[in-house]
Amino acid sequence: MTHDFVHESRPGRVVFAVGAASRLAGEVERLGLRRLIVLCTPEQAELAAELTAPLGDRIAALHPHATPHVPVAVAATAVARSREIGADGCLAIGGGSSIGLAKAIAKDTGLPVVAVPTTYAGSEMTPIWGLTDGGRKTTGRDPRVLPSTVVYDPRLTLTLPTALSVTSGVNALAHAAEALYAPDGSPITALMAAESARALAAALPRVAADPHDLDARSEALYGAWLAGSVLGATTMSLHHKLCHILGGTFDLPHAETHTAVLPHVLAFNLPAAPRARAALRNAFGAGDPAAHLFRLADDLGADMSLKSLGMPADGVDTVVAQALSAPYANPRPVTEHDLRIMLGNALTGSCPTEDT
Repeated sequence: MTHDFVHESRPGRVVFAVGAASRLAGEVERLGLRRLIVLCTPEQAELAAELTAPLGDRIAALHPHATPHVPVAVAATAVARSREIGADGCLAIGGGSSIGLAKAIAKDTGLPVVAVPTTYAGSEMTPIWGLTDGGRKTTGRDPRVLPSTVVYDPRLTLTLPTALSVTSGVNALAHAAEALYAPDGSPITALMAAESARALAAALPRVAADPHDLDARSEALYGAWLAGSVLGATTMSLHHKLCHILGGTFDLPHAETHTAVLPHVLAFNLPAAPRARAALRNAFGAGDPAAHLFRLADDLGADMSLKSLGMPADGVDTVVAQALSAPYANPRPVTEHDLRIMLGNALTGSCPTEDT
């Protein structure tokens, strides 16, 4: 077999350990940051204050106003606040909402980002930003938004509710799965994606069985780190396109939407991506990766119906129109008929079978 690929390593420092949050002050010192704006959701303000207390006067402001999908108005307020206090860096504590808000600031100001993830979102490892305006989500790539340092501490995920742990983990798994058939993948990203899928599929049932199992939490976070890394290094395909449309248009919950959609996209794409299918079969220990993933998430309590998540039945037309309006990479061509079948099955939450 001959090889033909381009692989570009992303800059950035990763600190991964149980108790790594205690090293945060040292990591901030290492970067020479003196006036940080701390980004988090309102629900995590107390945690953010606790984690940043050792940084003392290096914290210029706590800004607990992150919201899902990063609305442009929320981003503009955060950018203005960072300028008002003369911030020289952003410290994001939380999941995709908090990290996304820090990226919005970095995109406009060039400030460096330090991320402390508390979910399995993976966005902390990517140069991808996203903003929502008027029911439309726009994404792009900018090296300035890639965090300079990411501090992973599995202890911070112990309080992540079981239901969100499952959907957040499947959200990460989506990054790994699509990286396996990305047009710009490489042997390195393929190895990382396959290991990510293995780790997450093995860890999530253990996390659901015992949310305080630190070894299981560590394995899940490890898988999420790998998933985020390949998300940042490859081009995502149909699954991420659909989820961005669904989230931006109907304000559906991010991780839950990824969980409900992914099995249906895999059932459609994997027959046209034999290497990806083989890798996921091996990672899951199952002959039909799409159906296995659906049953796994369903058994662990995830809601597999987009209708239950808030998507209106007549919303399919809107999603189909948006998905067909802009080209994107995918292992096989996608028609209006294909989209209607996938979205219809995801809307009702029926278990997919591979489209052969």
